[in-house]
This record gives sequence, structure tokens and C-alpha cells, in this order.
Amino acid sequence: MTVRLTDFYADWCGPCKTQDPILEELEADYEDVEFAKVDVDEEQEVANEYQVRSLPTLVIENDDGIVERFVGVTQRGDLEDALSDAGV
Repeated sequence: MTVRLTDFYADWCGPCKTQDPILEELEADYEDVEFAKVDVDEEQEVANEYQVRSLPTLVIENDDGIVERFVGVTQRGDLEDALSDAGV
């Protein structure tokens, strides 16, 4: 099963910069998860498709669809729980 964590961000977003080190740590520890970053200023169509209204927004999905969505800075433990729910 494929599990993906997508980070919707913008360069001007302060909380997004706070989220970055948490995601970098997770990416180093979870080699079987696909990590993607979507700059909402550059890829507005993708952001609209996922109904992103606030930043940062993190979306965890697997082959069955979206498992969890987080809005705002999200702690590592919450992300790990959601990744577990997604099948990691």
C-alpha cells in the first residue's frame, strides 16, 4: 500500500517554516512513505483540488484515499499516529 504525506505550504508562511523540521525528521525515519511538498502559490489547482484554505495543511493518504488532514503546525506524534492509521 502506498502512503503519501503532502505538505501544502507557501514561502511567506511563518508556521510552514515551523513545520518543516518536523517533516524533515519524519521523512528521514519513514522511508516507506512518499513525502510531497506543494507550494500553493505555484500550484493553485492542486491546492484547490484538496480544498486547502489555511497553511500549513498536511494531507495523509493511502490507496483508499485521504486518511487524515491537519491544518496548522502539527506535532510529530500526531503525524505518526495518522501514518499508522494509514497503514505504515
